[in-house]
Formats: sequence, structure tokens, C-alpha cells
Amino acid sequence: MTTVDAPAPTISIREHYRDVASDRWPVTVVPQADELLSSWLHRLAHANGVPPRAFARVLRRNAVMWSPALDFRLPGEIAKLLSANTGIAPDELAAMMLPHALPRQLLLPLRNGGHRTESTWLQFCSYCLAEDAQPYFRRRWRLATRVSCSKHSCRLRDRCPSCQSCIAVFDQAELVPQHYCARCGYDLRRASRIGISPAARQLDRCIDDICRLEGMRNTPSSRSLIRRLLNLPDGIYSTANLISLSTAARAHCIAWAANRPDDDWLTAGDETAAAQWRLLILAAKGHRRLIERFADCLEKRRELRERQAKTTVQPKPVDVAALLGAYARVMERGRRRRSA
Repeated sequence: MTTVDAPAPTISIREHYRDVASDRWPVTVVPQADELLSSWLHRLAHANGVPPRAFARVLRRNAVMWSPALDFRLPGEIAKLLSANTGIAPDELAAMMLPHALPRQLLLPLRNGGHRTESTWLQFCSYCLAEDAQPYFRRRWRLATRVSCSKHSCRLRDRCPSCQSCIAVFDQAELVPQHYCARCGYDLRRASRIGISPAARQLDRCIDDICRLEGMRNTPSSRSLIRRLLNLPDGIYSTANLISLSTAARAHCIAWAANRPDDDWLTAGDETAAAQWRLLILAAKGHRRLIERFADCLEKRRELRERQAKTTVQPKPVDVAALLGAYARVMERGRRRRSA
């Protein structure tokens, strides 16, 4: 029995990886509609094989709630680093930050933990996460006034249903997607649906529309509206304001307000044009429905004008050529008589 020797491996000197690789990080993640900057950073870290807690060191940040803090303020050196290594323009990074057309006074506070009745820093809809190709967290889920998902007609959650921990992706030491609980590993997409009454859902949508339209500018009307919203728990949770309560408690406040006999509590004593818009939005059960009513009214007016135009007797148009021909014949007969 003869033994055939295996051929010796060929060894050649190749280029250094740093000489042939791009200056950018291997994987670029595209921001999604209304995505939080912290959510995008978590997805970017996972796509490039770095757990979020370790990615904080890449950005030279403290590991304690490092990414939610960047939602508020993104230092220039970090913005340059991210833009250079991902190709995402600085204005796109800024568009994911807070506040951006969101009232800062109504944002949930940065709180890592707390009692079940206290607020956490972020909410989510499990159905939205389940439908996302790459699950991400929305900017509007940071608002204390937002307690329901308008797409899926369910109440938002602010805790893992398995271990009751807040969303702590920033503290994740394992390489797992951000829709898994950092404390117990539960898949947040599997969280069951929590119902919310139609009246509370409608008021929740109206408040969100009002805040979105007014932009919470520094005007007396906007400041008055913010005070009313923050004091919404009065009579239910007397020692708390809206942003200090859990999503379940805030949903209870919204449901209580939706069933109040005086439905003008958002505009009482306010005679500004903004207050009139709020009344119209509340009466129409949302800004979109209000615009639909306006469009329907304009369409009906157009149809009425068309019907009136058809029933009105219009004068026949003048045939200028025939008129001139008749005039020429009359003048010709006149000349003939005179010559005769």
C-alpha cells in the first residue's frame, strides 16, 4: 500500500487588510421613518458585530444610558465619526434627534428602572416591531402624551412583559437584535395586545395631532396647552404630573379625560386661533378627519357650481363671420338702389 503525499499549501504574501478595505465600517444601516437616533445606533452596532455596551466605547461614551443621551445632544466629534464611517449625512443624523418638532417638556424622562407606576424613557408597540423588516423604535414613542398605536389600535408598552424591566438596549452586552430584552432575553415582538377604549384612542390621536401642528412654540397658547397636559393626572394621581407616570397610568388619565362631560378642557379660557383649531380637531376626532371634511365640503361646492352652470340659460355665442357677411350683403343692396 503506497501513500500519496498531499501537495504542500501555497503561501503568498497579500496586501494588508487596512490597505484594501474601505475607510467606512463594513455595514451601513439606513435610518427608517421616524427612527430614534439611539435605535439607529443600536442597529448599526449589531450589524457591524459589536454589542451596544461595547459600541459606547467606540464612540468614547459612558456606558450608562449612553445612546438615549445622544438623542438629545450629539457632540460634533461623534457626528463627524458616524458620518465618516457610515456615509449618513449630518442632517440625516440630526433629523433622528430630539427634540425635532416634538415638545421637549412632554418627553419621557431618562430613567433606567423605577417602580411599575413610574415612567420609563421609551415605549413600544409589539405589532409595529413584528411588522418591521428590521425592528426599530420610533421617535414619537418618547412622548408622554402618546399612549396608543394609531396603526394597530392598541395601547403602547413601556416594559418587558416577562421581567417588567424598561427598554435597556444601551446596556446589552450580548450580540442580539435590539427587540430582545436586555435583562431576560424576551422577544418584545411576542408581547400580547393591550386594548384601549375607542374614546381614549381618539383623544390620544387628537392630542398628538394638536402637538404636531402647533409645534409647541414658545407662545402663551402653547405654554398653556403644555401645562394642561402635564396636569392631566390631577384628580387621579394628585402628586404626579404626566411625564412621571407609567404608560398604563397615563392611559388611565387619557381615558378619564375622554369621558369628562366638559370636553373643552384643552381650550378653556383660551380665545386664540390655535384654540379654535384644537376645538375643530377634537370635534372631528382628528386632524386627518378634519381635512377630509374640508375636502368633502369643497368638492360639494364645486359640484353645486357645476349644476348651477348647467341649469342657467346661457346666451348663444355670436357668429362673427355670419354677422359680417350679412352686413356686407345689406350694404351691397343699398348701393344698388342708390345707383338705380
